[in-house]
Formats: sequence, structure tokens, C-alpha cells
Amino acid sequence: MIKLTHCLRRKPGMTVEEFQRYWRETHAPLVEARAEVLGIKRYVQVHTVLPAVNAALQARNGGSPEAFDGVAELWVESVEAMGSTDPAARQAAADLLADERNFIDLEASPIWIAEEHPVIG
Repeated sequence: MIKLTHCLRRKPGMTVEEFQRYWRETHAPLVEARAEVLGIKRYVQVHTVLPAVNAALQARNGGSPEAFDGVAELWVESVEAMGSTDPAARQAAADLLADERNFIDLEASPIWIAEEHPVIG
């Protein structure tokens, strides 16, 4: 199983609440509707909580980078499945990217593809 991890920062000017609501209520249904054509087996949204604590953790770490507003995790069967040349899959991916531009600061949100190696659980 291959996992795509996207550490998200909200667009400037959005509150955490606006970001989380849009992500959960608008973007999630778009992902769900396109999951089959994109080969997505699992999709998890990890929403940040306690922003004041995040600031304290940042200070504790000597001014480490600002915390993310959330993490999106998507699982697919293989790397090949992610690079589908099927026109429907390419359109579905383009649709999701277009919507991401509505609420994610893409330039400040790292993304990578990896393989999990569970240690516990």
C-alpha cells in the first residue's frame, strides 16, 4: 500500500474554523466522489486542535516552523495507480487540485509519497 501525505496550511486570511469546515464539508465529498476512479482505498483528514498549544510547542522547539493546520492522508494500491493516464482519472485529479486552491496554501504545504512500515498496531 502506498500513502500520499499532504501537510496542509490554510490560505492566508482564512481562520482555522473556516479552513476545517471547507475541508470537511466541501473538499471531502469531492474526494469521496472521485475515490474509485483515482484508486483511493482510504482517505483520512487529520485536523489540528488547540492552536495555542501549537504555538507553545513551536516556541519550545526554538521557533521551529509554524504548525500545519492539518494532514491529508490517502492510500492507493501502487505507485502506478497514482500515475494513471486514464482521462477520467486525470480529470478527477485536476478537479481536486482546483478545489485545493480554494482553501490550501499549496506553496507552503509539503506533499510526498511513501510506503508505510507499521511498528505498533
